Amino acid sequence: MAQAATPGQQTRSAVTAPAIRLEAVRKSFGEVDAVRGVDLDIADGEFFSMLGPSGSGKTTVLRMIAGFEAPTGGRIVLDGQDVTRVPPFDRDVNTVFQDYALFPHMTLEQNVAYGLRVKGVGRAERHRRANEALERVQLPGFGARRPSQLSGGQRQRVALARALVNEPKVLLLDEPLGALDLKLRQQMQVELKAIQRDVGITFVFVTHDQEEALTMSDRIAVFNNGLVEQVGTATEVYEQPKTPFVAGFVGTTNLVDGSAAEILFGQRGTWSIRPERVRVVDRSTGAGPTERSVDGTVREVVYLGSAIRLLVDTPAGTSLVATQPNLATAHTQLDDWLGRPVRLVWHQDHAHRVGAA
Repeated sequence: MAQAATPGQQTRSAVTAPAIRLEAVRKSFGEVDAVRGVDLDIADGEFFSMLGPSGSGKTTVLRMIAGFEAPTGGRIVLDGQDVTRVPPFDRDVNTVFQDYALFPHMTLEQNVAYGLRVKGVGRAERHRRANEALERVQLPGFGARRPSQLSGGQRQRVALARALVNEPKVLLLDEPLGALDLKLRQQMQVELKAIQRDVGITFVFVTHDQEEALTMSDRIAVFNNGLVEQVGTATEVYEQPKTPFVAGFVGTTNLVDGSAAEILFGQRGTWSIRPERVRVVDRSTGAGPTERSVDGTVREVVYLGSAIRLLVDTPAGTSLVATQPNLATAHTQLDDWLGRPVRLVWHQDHAHRVGAA
């Protein structure tokens, strides 16, 4: 007969159990396979992003975790409980949407406290918890205002407070920053990560914005065509992409294959090297013992403000993109790059082979 687990064993098991586990999850809409067998473990207290282009399956997976869509196959486990067929209102999750979905006729306090009211929480407790939630998202004293009196970023914070006030096990965020302008979106990225660290709740964040995912995430799952191509930390996904799709979608990269790869990197296969890893030097400059180099001619110059992007034609029959700090003091200096003979140099460890050998 098997022995019962000791309290210590039970504690260790609880610590290691993921907040969310997806097992071979599939979803079909008629003849369209939107999600084609996804396996994922998302740790308790993790900021986890699902990144991919439109139609890659990431939002469908989020909706299945929330319970808004039923999987065609597979299992969804939340905190050790199989919730595959459990309705949304019986799952310990809350969702924040891109359009905020605030009630315009209610004050902010009433908006935030709405879920507590539905659960039968008393008025005094609702008032206390709603205002604590507003303070947590940096809106103290805003409880009497209405959504129409707020900026887009403030409305997003209210939507977040309304989700957090219920103290869910998991918070699902469906492209919540997509409607904000660039500067406000970048500000909210920092604030959202700080809030997540403060509350310690598992955040599952859906986005198509690579910079957003890299900025905030503990780990990232990169989706493509209904499948997960890679799961890893921001550094792993960016520096060590496992497939050509991941290399090309997460940031900007040079993808080289065939005979050009053999000339530039010494081996055939598909190789990735980031433009910021490629130095542009005079042809008189030699390469170090752990570096590779190729001569080329600058064909295009793209002004990026703080940097410039150079497209350099090489004798390998392909072009490489190199990004350099912008040290020019006049636009004419940028034009001087056009047609210039240069040497491209990179550390051999910065070139990464992707896909099958």
